[in-house]
Amino acid sequence: MVYHEEVFRRKSELGGSIEVICGSMFSGKTEELIRRLNRARIAKLKVEIFSPKADTRYDEEAIVSHNASKITSTPVDSASAILLLASDAHVIGVDEAQFFDDELPEVCTILANRGVRVIVAGLDMDFKGRPFGSMPTIMAIAESVTKLQAVCVRCGNPAQYSYRLVHDNSKILLGEKESYEPRCRACYNTVAG
Repeated sequence: MVYHEEVFRRKSELGGSIEVICGSMFSGKTEELIRRLNRARIAKLKVEIFSPKADTRYDEEAIVSHNASKITSTPVDSASAILLLASDAHVIGVDEAQFFDDELPEVCTILANRGVRVIVAGLDMDFKGRPFGSMPTIMAIAESVTKLQAVCVRCGNPAQYSYRLVHDNSKILLGEKESYEPRCRACYNTVAG
């Protein structure tokens, strides 16, 4: 137990950090988040994971990647709830960050200033190719940003866009392969769809 306290003391002295994992749908964001959180657990750090309560596509109490990797999470209604529930964590994971309210960047900053390593995963762009939610702000304040790419289902090139297959103009439409597909810039901009 002394070792864990020493690790946390050193991390607190050095300061926390904010890491962002972003990209289009099907790019492996959640898989990478789970990988990093599992490595923190191997290091015997206390890890807490949070997800938006509204996103229950796979599991109500876990984040699940498209390849079925899974890790238990706490669904919350707001970003401020993370501060209340993560008081003694060394590492905080946040999945589907684009669905959180505008308080998430401030919550991440408070946690990082407390010496916590905050790892945030989410879509950087919506289906219209525009910045999504508070992700641009979090990316701006982060120490590191990892932008992942999927594979374009049309041509096989790297894909950075989430193309919506269904006709629905609402900003948020939870869905999977029946509703979205990854596309490169050229195929995303193809009118024929």
